[in-house]
Amino acid sequence: MTHPPQTTADELGRRVAEHLLSREGTGPAWGIEIEEVREGYARIAMTVRKDMLNGHAIAHGGMIFALADTAFAYACNSRNISTVAQQASIVFLTQAKEGDRLVAEAEEQAQAGRSRVYSVMVRTAAGQKIAIFQGLARNLNEPVLPQN
Repeated sequence: MTHPPQTTADELGRRVAEHLLSREGTGPAWGIEIEEVREGYARIAMTVRKDMLNGHAIAHGGMIFALADTAFAYACNSRNISTVAQQASIVFLTQAKEGDRLVAEAEEQAQAGRSRVYSVMVRTAAGQKIAIFQGLARNLNEPVLPQN
């Protein structure tokens, strides 16, 4: 997939995502990697480890949800406006296994006032669809990055 060249707004989105990742304990603990961030968009990845499996020896649904939620967070905060989830849901399509590299791609779908809707597709690195997440975000009208 070809994307337009990075803009200053896109570079800001990347800095915001890196800032958020550096302040959270969960992302680094799970090995989350930021692949790409643009204004209203984020793509991140993690590899399913043994400690991320449920009792059926497949990826725990909470881990898949958390990956999607993290991509959602990076996309909806990409404009450097603190934004939080107001509602989120997920549909699991198939299972992921230990060793699978999961990629979560979040894209803004709509905005109205302080609310924005995002869709996140979670796939394996090979492209198999694992889950579809939808989130409603609400901005708090304050910056994420410290102002000088």
